[in-house]
Amino acid sequence: QVHLVETGGGLVQPGGSLRLSCAASGRPGGERGMAWFRQAPGKEREFLCSVTWSGRTTWCVDSVKDRFIISRDNTKNTVDLQMNNLKEDDTAVYYCASRNGRSLGVHPRRPDNYDDWGQGTQVTVSS
Repeated sequence: QVHLVETGGGLVQPGGSLRLSCAASGRPGGERGMAWFRQAPGKEREFLCSVTWSGRTTWCVDSVKDRFIISRDNTKNTVDLQMNNLKEDDTAVYYCASRNGRSLGVHPRRPDNYDDWGQGTQVTVSS
């Protein structure tokens, strides 16, 4: 099992930026794909971005791809989500997720595609 811890959330004004980080531990050396999701109150968990084990392939959904960037550093076992030009609709709890193996599977947007989850970090965008 991989232990994931997200950090970097907080309160930011519309138009501002935040950088979330997810630190992985507990399964050193294991290859895993990573992703970021978010969940707003009363809504389903929503896929945002993913990155393969190598880091060479990244993907973000259309709604955030021009504002969010996912990256990883396998030497530090971290995956970051740089979020720019934040909007009030971005307010949610943000989660990182891990999938064992080199690929992200057939359904990378589905929460059940992932093996481990962090506890989440709150992002609030408000003036």
